[in-house]
Amino acid sequence: MSMPVLKAENMNHPDAISGQSLKSAILHHICYTLGNDPDKPDKYSMFMGLAHSVRDRLIEHWIKSQRALYDTLAKRVYFLSLEFLPGRFLKNYLISLRMEDEARQTLKEMGFDLDELEEQEWDAGLGNGGLGRLASCYMDSIACLDLPGYGYGISYDFGIFHQMIENGYQREQADNWRRRGTPWEILRRNHLQPVRFFGRTETYRDEEGRQRYRWVDCEVVLAMACDILVPGYGDSYVTNMRLWAAQSSREFNLEHFNQGDYIGAVQSKVLSENISKVLYPSDELRSGKELRLKQQYFFVAATMADIIRRYKKLSRSFTDLPNFVAIQLNDTHPAIAIPELMRILMDDEGLGWDEAWTICEQTFAYTNHTVLPEALESWPVDLIGRLLPRHMQIIYEINHRFLEGVRRQRPGDDRFVSRVSLLAEGAVKHVRMANLAIVGSHSVNGVAALHSRILQERLFNDFHQLFPNRIRNVTNGITPRRWLQQANPALADLISSAIGADWICDLAQLEKLAPLAQDAQFTAQWTNVKRENKSRLARYILRKIGLGVNPDTLFDVQVKRMHEYKRQMLNAMHVITLYNRIKAQPEVDVVPRTIIFAGKAAPAYHQAKMIIKLINAVANVINSDAQVRGRLRVLFLPNYCVSQAEKIIPAADLSEQISTAGMEASGTGNMKMSLNGALTIGTLDGANIEIMECVGADNIFIFGLTSEEVLARRRSGHDPGRYYQSDDELKQVMDMLTSGRFSPQEPELFKSITDSLHQSDYYMLMADYRAYIDTQEKVSRLFADPAQWARKSILNTARMGKFSSDRSIMEYADHIWHVQPLPLT
Repeated sequence: MSMPVLKAENMNHPDAISGQSLKSAILHHICYTLGNDPDKPDKYSMFMGLAHSVRDRLIEHWIKSQRALYDTLAKRVYFLSLEFLPGRFLKNYLISLRMEDEARQTLKEMGFDLDELEEQEWDAGLGNGGLGRLASCYMDSIACLDLPGYGYGISYDFGIFHQMIENGYQREQADNWRRRGTPWEILRRNHLQPVRFFGRTETYRDEEGRQRYRWVDCEVVLAMACDILVPGYGDSYVTNMRLWAAQSSREFNLEHFNQGDYIGAVQSKVLSENISKVLYPSDELRSGKELRLKQQYFFVAATMADIIRRYKKLSRSFTDLPNFVAIQLNDTHPAIAIPELMRILMDDEGLGWDEAWTICEQTFAYTNHTVLPEALESWPVDLIGRLLPRHMQIIYEINHRFLEGVRRQRPGDDRFVSRVSLLAEGAVKHVRMANLAIVGSHSVNGVAALHSRILQERLFNDFHQLFPNRIRNVTNGITPRRWLQQANPALADLISSAIGADWICDLAQLEKLAPLAQDAQFTAQWTNVKRENKSRLARYILRKIGLGVNPDTLFDVQVKRMHEYKRQMLNAMHVITLYNRIKAQPEVDVVPRTIIFAGKAAPAYHQAKMIIKLINAVANVINSDAQVRGRLRVLFLPNYCVSQAEKIIPAADLSEQISTAGMEASGTGNMKMSLNGALTIGTLDGANIEIMECVGADNIFIFGLTSEEVLARRRSGHDPGRYYQSDDELKQVMDMLTSGRFSPQEPELFKSITDSLHQSDYYMLMADYRAYIDTQEKVSRLFADPAQWARKSILNTARMGKFSSDRSIMEYADHIWHVQPLPLT
């Protein structure tokens, strides 16, 4: 069971590790890494043994990739994101290394099943929703395209939360995803970056008599680097995410301990390490706001120190920094990096303001992920000033110089100046982080064509006037390796058997499927794959919540973060409408449906949590009613995560993408489901528009108000009452909710929801209800024609080539980062 030593002279040999028997490597790690008896392994020991064996191979490729980076002096990309949502690693690594068949066969010989072992792995709690999943897709594409890039974030001890459903309500439990350890992180315990907080600034004169600043009397927290490897597909390139874990600079106060103050002895350690304890701590209290800002600066400061450390190895002037470093800010969370780089360049490296600012502008790029003004991040000036006093000084100076230039362009236009200012006046003055990110970056991009147009014409129109070429579009994408090859292996195999496997790294190749939509044999195979995926999901649902569902029904799926603008409530209103129709005319044939919801609501978002309760209350009534049995099933799957999505998405027949038009930046769930052959019902919002343009208007179900119409209704005074009075089915639905039909013990339980719809209907559910119901009838009619449904399903998959994250990343690489793939041999 002994393993050969990995020596420098044999590092370039392709079989340095891969030539070993995988079985021997697994048993070696069970014995010597885990300290267990290799003759009696259980599932978890076998999983860990396999995981460490896979990691060995990844490390070899990673070292070779890093050497190539230094040999070529390539410009590097640093992707800063407060969250990543990678899902499980094992299967992804095996597929990337093309080891899946080898691993499956080896495990079978050892008496284990790979799919069962995969269930031993918990999803990494490093992200929450679309922002983190997009970041992980982008890291996959960076690696697959051999681009010199790294991800940077935080190594959280706990994810956002583990969602339980109790009596229909969401309950949050700690997501202790590390409780049995993780084999994937490489802890760099000798790689610690000091991060400072609080303190004060003081001025002094340097040797040349220039006034300089220094940040003194600070509290220090140490950031330990934790690397998670990210492989390309089928080649030897491996990069990494570097995530930071907080460690106290003072582990233990012996004096306090000896005096009996056992809590005080470790208080500093506990408070320091809270920084990386949990993703998105509640910010309702001031202490929570402070912790969130600490998190953002903590990972930014450690990352910037790491970037500068690496850059200094090149022994080049800092004026060359933008030629070797590109920093992408994934939303506003890392925007504090702009004043941090200014602080480093001026205070540590002695550059003047103008030179430092030019370097910053040319180095940073910012991706915006929201069209909601209230979602744009801002921080109280007094909080930043207390926590990061030097940075607040720099922000004031950035704003002063920026507004001087604005006033020269727009003399006398004080309202314009106020709108673009980095500081929002009011009872509590705030720093607008999006404004800081725009001013301090050379490129700002939206994530779908409509989103970017809204940024230019509405949300950031003032900045678009000041910087006409700065705001651009890069439509989001998804990695086909995770979301088709891994999540839907049966469909991936069918596609590869028909057109070859080049689509895995060139998704445009899927267009070759289009002619096969007319082929009866191929469409039958396609339908059989979908049926088996639905059966697999049905078994999962039965195991997860004890509810049986029929895989021959239409699987109508809405899985995403719970938010009013995503309009899970509109879907619930359609469910009640279907129920009412069946009850009123039980003799009429209907297309049977299984309607599947999943998604987490933020712990403090009461309305979203009440919508979860409402969905479960409606499901309880419908699923208990014998009159609708076999024709309508409704369910809410708890704890939506990447591994659950990999089971749901391949089984979806209908993809619900029904957000209020103009409010979803892009969405990527729409892409994942279309790629797997689901048909979309959706509004003209986010990337739905571009999906429609690609798949064809005849192969998607579009309904509802446009973003312009939504805006016009709000400006003119939207009256939801007229829809209620003029639509008998809508009136019946609303009256059932108001009367407590689904909550007889608490008739007013859903009053906050119904009041919102009756009084303002801000998200236009009442306005879009009838168009949605009528479009759902078209869905049912088409599903009743299996051949036509299958044809459109194939065309959806065939025309998804644009939505690969490989395309997105190459647009960033070519037009924003200006980096080239590494010439690996």
